[in-house]
Amino acid sequence: MAEIIIQTQNNEKKIALIENGKLIEYYEEDKEYRRREGNIYIGIVKDVINGMQSAFVDIGTEKNSFIHLKDILPKIDETKEKIDETIVINEVAKRNQKLLVQVKKDSNEKKGARVSSHINLPGKYIALLPNTNIITVSQKIEDKKEQDRLIKLVRENLSEGNGAIIRTSAQNKEKEIIKDIKRVEKKWNDIIQTSINPELKEPQLLYRSEDIIEKMLVDLADETIEKITINDKKIKKELEKFKKENDEYKDLQIEIKDQENLLSIYDLEKQIEKIKNRKIWLKCGGFITIDRTEALTAIDVNTGKYTGGNQNLEQTVFKVNYEATIEIAKQLRLRDIGGIIIIDYIDMKSKEDKEKIQLLLEEELKSDRSKTQVEGFTKLDLMELTRKHICSHKD
Repeated sequence: MAEIIIQTQNNEKKIALIENGKLIEYYEEDKEYRRREGNIYIGIVKDVINGMQSAFVDIGTEKNSFIHLKDILPKIDETKEKIDETIVINEVAKRNQKLLVQVKKDSNEKKGARVSSHINLPGKYIALLPNTNIITVSQKIEDKKEQDRLIKLVRENLSEGNGAIIRTSAQNKEKEIIKDIKRVEKKWNDIIQTSINPELKEPQLLYRSEDIIEKMLVDLADETIEKITINDKKIKKELEKFKKENDEYKDLQIEIKDQENLLSIYDLEKQIEKIKNRKIWLKCGGFITIDRTEALTAIDVNTGKYTGGNQNLEQTVFKVNYEATIEIAKQLRLRDIGGIIIIDYIDMKSKEDKEKIQLLLEEELKSDRSKTQVEGFTKLDLMELTRKHICSHKD
């Protein structure tokens, strides 16, 4: 049984996703702050920086946003980042030019938002990619026949000039996908019509992305969320509206409790407290440490108290690395760790053991609704992967 608990207190909102009493995901938000990641704006180019192949774009926020040349040029292939090096930024971006952009990374105290003209408009079963012919399927859908069926279905129903990412929730669906395509394309057409209005002279927000609760419900549409418990009447009203608009949640219970500390349910406070710890102990007696920096997150695996008993050294090392892998996948989701992640496993001599650990990591990450990419072991025997934040935080 999965359920969501939402506690609001003073200016803070705490959101916990629980399965069978165990904390799976946890987020904290300032009630007054709404994330901008995913928002679509009509912006005005303010400055073009030839040496950096970039430009600054005013989207109406306190800091100008930043866009790179590759995020202005048409996207040809979802998997390739290379661009024609003969093109320079001032050929495609001019001062005072209007530009339709989406926030890809939120602003913080030091930098403005990073934006792109490559729009990704999410629906329940697809994410629309306007102005491309790219159609890709979630890597979590592994059946080749199902992949081919979905690509064919989506291609036949998309308008010309649009591409899509087919989401995991689309598996075994048909009518629902067609309905979703029409709904998302209508939303996109409305955005375009507003953006081309000649009277629009100033930067303007054209589309606001889902908040973290809406995103959670959409992403988990095919999973059994049976109940939401909250202590805020305004949020309850918003959720009741969402429930009416989405058939998947007709049986969802929305319960309001006049209780200041909802996180006392399932002893969640203790589980949340552990998320803040740098060191996490494993059942075998080993442990991992998690250190987050601005550039990347480093995770170190240690044998700790585990000696292996009658096992040889290789068996001991593999057991600790095995348990560590399961815990790391869990912690990445719990802490919503994004960006580049480097795991320093205990050295394994066996190539077979390394392959088993990588396969295990990939398997454990399948339950994470965020996009992850396992790159494998580097020449220095460090495991490299990337993960996209679910919720961007105000730094």
